[in-house]
This record gives sequence, C-alpha cells and structure tokens, in this order.
Amino acid sequence: MARKPNFTKKKKRKAHGATFWDREYTNPEYLKLSLNESGDLTKFTRWVIRFKRGDILGVGASAFDAGCGNGRNLIYLANEFQMIGAGVDISSAAIAQAKAASKDLGIHYHVGSAGSTLPAEDNSQSLALDMMTSHFLDADGRTHLRDELHRIMQPGGFLFMKTFLRDKDLHTERLIREMPGPEEGSYIHPVMGVAEHVYTEEELVAFLEEKFIIRKIYRSHKHVSKGKAARRRTISIYAEKDY
Repeated sequence: MARKPNFTKKKKRKAHGATFWDREYTNPEYLKLSLNESGDLTKFTRWVIRFKRGDILGVGASAFDAGCGNGRNLIYLANEFQMIGAGVDISSAAIAQAKAASKDLGIHYHVGSAGSTLPAEDNSQSLALDMMTSHFLDADGRTHLRDELHRIMQPGGFLFMKTFLRDKDLHTERLIREMPGPEEGSYIHPVMGVAEHVYTEEELVAFLEEKFIIRKIYRSHKHVSKGKAARRRTISIYAEKDY
C-alpha cells in the first residue's frame, strides 16, 4: 500500500532590512505606506513660521531626509515652499518611486543607509529630517547619524526628529520584556526580526543636546484604553543648530 506524502506547512521566512522594505513598497503586507506628507511635518512648518524662522523653508533652501521612503515629505516641501533637497533610503524600490514622483522638483535621491556618511556637503541644509528612521540603528549608528545631520546642516538650521517614545508606552514595555534586544531600551521587531531602539524623553533630549538646541517637544498621548495598549507613543523634537 502506497504511503501518503507527508506535507508540512512551511514557515514564512522573515525578510530583513532592504529586502523587507523593498517588498513593502512593492506589495504592502504589514504597513500602510502613505503617499501624503506627514501631518507632523506640516505641524512643524506652521510652528517654524510662527517662530519667525520661516527662512529655513525659503525658495531654494535645501532639506535632507534621512530615511526618505517614497519621497513624500521632500515632495511636500518642494511643492509647498519651492525648496530643493535630497534623501537617502535603504530601499531601492522606495527610491524608484520617489524619483518617479519628483520629476523637475530639484530633489536628488540615493540608495543607502542613514547610518552611513550622508551624501551632502557641510553646512548645506537648512532643514534635516529624521522621521522614524534612527530607531533602526544601533547606538554607534544613531550617534553617527546625529553627527552627520549636524555636519550637513547650516548654522541656524533645524532638525525635525520623530521617533517612538518609551515613557509609559505599554507596547514598548511588552516588546522589551518578551523580545529583548541587544541594548537597553531595545527589542527585536516581531515582523522584521531586527533590533529597534526606543528612547525615553530624558535619554533623547540629553542625546540631542550634545549637538543641538532643543526648541520644542511634542509627545503623543499614552494611547491606553481600559488599561490596555492602543497605539504606539511617539515624540517629535524641533532642534536648532547653534550659530
């Protein structure tokens, strides 16, 4: 009597780094990747104008986006303020989409890691963006990116940084407890299988103040419903490079 074949269900292999992001930008499975500019960025631009530093958004001023994805935020700055700029992203699929959407806008894109030397001249950028990017880097990489952003920024230029916030965030507490990463305040992402670092506000402010002047801090709500975690907490910091 012939034996029945023994079929075993194959486990889905996790994709890491550029492979994961290329797949998400090509055929999204886990993330909702918007084509619209970030609401937090538009909030920042309104604040900058009220702060009487709208010059950093002036016609022909340059912005650099570390982790630019499909270019949506640089495209917004170009269309709204006639800025030029550059961006770097680890995903070649994201960069291809960014280039296709940025024709004649004066934006240049590069495939590469935000933790490497950034493709921009010293003191050349009036605005630098680190929006949900540096938390994927290890401690040395985060320090290198901070120092690189400082290097390429003009004196008086602004850094807009948005990242996850550890303080009173139940999601982060659970992830660190159940899937601890290689350093304090980090965990292994359950989908991507890579380490992510989440700052406390005190830690992040101290880190940035080594290079910048902190001008404004916004924190999202605790996002707790009936004692359970709802959404992740984030923090946005507006920081200036001293003259």
